[in-house]
Amino acid sequence: MEEFKIEGLVLNPLISLSNLQSMEEFVKALEARFSDLCKTELLLDESTLRSAKVLFKESKHLLLANMSAFGSGTPEEVQRFWFAFVLYTVMRLNITNTEQTKGENSECGFTFSHILKATKLNVADFFKDFPQFILRVGPILRNLYGADWEKRLEAKEMQANFAHLSILSKYYKCAFQEFFLTDDANGEKKLVDATTGNVSKYYQLGWLLFLALRIHAFSSFKDLVTCTNGLVSVLAILILHVPVHFRNFSIHDSQRFVRKESGGVNLITSLCNIYSTSEDELKRTVENVNRLIIEILKKKARLAAECNAQNLENIDTDWWIYFEDLMEESSLASTLLLLERDYTSTIQNNGDLDERIFINDQDSLLGSGSLSGGTMYMSGAKRKFDVMSSPAKTKTGSLSPPQTPASSGNGNLIEVNAPAAPTPVSTAMTTAKWLRTFISPLPSKPSAEMEHILLSCDKAVLNDVIHRAHIILEAIFPSSNLGQKCVARSLQNKNLKDSIWAEQRRMEALKLYYRVMEAMCKEEARRLHANNLTLLSNERFHRCMLACSAELVLATHKTVTLMFPMVLARTGITAFDLSKVIESFIRHEESLPRELRRHLNSLEERLLESMVWEKGSSLYNSLIVARPVLSSEINHLGLLAEPMPSLDDVAIQSSRSFGGLPPLLYLHKRETSPGLDGEIRSPKRVCVDKQTMLDCSSFISPVKDRFLVSKTPKSKLLSPTLQSAFASPNRPTPGGGETCAETIISIFFSKV
Repeated sequence: MEEFKIEGLVLNPLISLSNLQSMEEFVKALEARFSDLCKTELLLDESTLRSAKVLFKESKHLLLANMSAFGSGTPEEVQRFWFAFVLYTVMRLNITNTEQTKGENSECGFTFSHILKATKLNVADFFKDFPQFILRVGPILRNLYGADWEKRLEAKEMQANFAHLSILSKYYKCAFQEFFLTDDANGEKKLVDATTGNVSKYYQLGWLLFLALRIHAFSSFKDLVTCTNGLVSVLAILILHVPVHFRNFSIHDSQRFVRKESGGVNLITSLCNIYSTSEDELKRTVENVNRLIIEILKKKARLAAECNAQNLENIDTDWWIYFEDLMEESSLASTLLLLERDYTSTIQNNGDLDERIFINDQDSLLGSGSLSGGTMYMSGAKRKFDVMSSPAKTKTGSLSPPQTPASSGNGNLIEVNAPAAPTPVSTAMTTAKWLRTFISPLPSKPSAEMEHILLSCDKAVLNDVIHRAHIILEAIFPSSNLGQKCVARSLQNKNLKDSIWAEQRRMEALKLYYRVMEAMCKEEARRLHANNLTLLSNERFHRCMLACSAELVLATHKTVTLMFPMVLARTGITAFDLSKVIESFIRHEESLPRELRRHLNSLEERLLESMVWEKGSSLYNSLIVARPVLSSEINHLGLLAEPMPSLDDVAIQSSRSFGGLPPLLYLHKRETSPGLDGEIRSPKRVCVDKQTMLDCSSFISPVKDRFLVSKTPKSKLLSPTLQSAFASPNRPTPGGGETCAETIISIFFSKV
């Protein structure tokens, strides 16, 4: 019989229920195997071992009920997956428990990488199946670790971080190979040696500098755009310091490099043209890299203009700092060792994945295949909104922001090569450029015309609009992210960077909100032939607009820690509420890049297909008006939405969650109950199981027949006035004949 060995621990891959005398024997064997793994391979301390055994004991019945649900489905592999899931969960939740108790970071005895090595799993496979484990053991974790266990576990954030680093490492590899030779003249120094697995020291140093940036210089709100700027800044440092004979480029390449009037290459502008980065952001990030080289590596900085190094020839050295021995062969080993030590100390503190594995894309811990990027990358089938024009019928293309010629330092236009096929990184940088070009230059207050509209309402709502935007955006983009750990000595600096990052995102979302709302109001006024828009007094409408604006900002930067449906919880709206504004939002922002249109389209599909059916959705509040016959059933099932929390409640929730006070978990209650197999079921599925599913075919409004026979274009008919969409469900529509609830429900089911 073939055996499976884990560093002295022998597992039998053929073991199954049928091989054992009884279930009791099988369970005892599982427990013994798990205990040996914890003691022999991972050397867990008594406290952690006790916690791991408790969770394993409480969840073993779920393991037995789902023996074919993980991996290939073989008993041995399912056991390894379950062991890894239990250990990872205990590790993460024990760390956060210690931090909350002691108020500081505690050193973790083992890490995520240790768990993967001990159970012979890779990261990709782990995260593919981990969500299923969480669904099943959620109620158990709630009992053991409290109601906020999911927030502290940060499983989605860890998965998103892994996906980001996977694409960033590929991006870095391509960029490095574009600028540097993968071997020397003798063909001896390859980027990654296929035989030994050794990595080019310069390549390794660049990645370690990037990881140091993420730890010490970036905010806790990790996002793809900031990280890309970090890699480009590291690339600039490498260009200045890697020995010239390793270069894979000519500094005289006029197609690649922009020259200043002085004749020297403007390296910052050149890299920004190539990688669509911001010059200001890139300069700030390069300054951060320089500080880290001084602080961690203890290197002496000199003004590049005062140096005569061969690397600096034909490069404009104004502003640049140069480190003479940074990449000399004699000092490379010690430089790498210092960066390794700095990174290792961080890993020991938080137990995260060792991100150095991305240096070698052949590392067995990485695995093959890719994780689902639905929550991180803008994707989705092409739908009607991709080609939808704005009310002004602008000629601006929907593919991407209009491309302007790049300019050199002296103002001369230079030729830019045609863009390559889009990647997640290039898409993020393109949409970030859209924010910089179209949104950032706008004022952070309503325009004079928008102010006039707001003051023309029956009740002047200008001050309310400004006050509300401040409260809601503070809740969505808090100034600190206490869910993320950081090194104690850099806590104050980290909080400052968090505040700066959050303020930048708030400003972007605020400006986008005012811009799109103004376009909507002008169009709504034309449709209603009225300047007094009651819509502007509607609290729910404004929160939906703010949520949509914030979601686009988050989708642009592709943050790891702030992912949908976070904006729903923090603004106090429901999925059904948000679905009412998406179509109008796309139509009224003519400059919106196609990638962001697709993101909103994909988001609307997700809302309509599942989230609007959740218990507590405001959909049901409209249904009981549109179809009174269903009101008793909806009330019996407890499906109605709770009242929208006040702005004061939102502000209190925000301060409790991010100001050091115990958080109130949700602004809306969202109750879910696990089935017998531990699977969490949505209210919609509960209805199916009880054979009480509301029949969608019974919700066809009589007015839908008029839509079908009307000669008016369908897109127009499926777009009621926003005032009707957000009016009281019992209120008659402007055209009469039915209530606003009936109109909205009819249109909703036509989309479904």
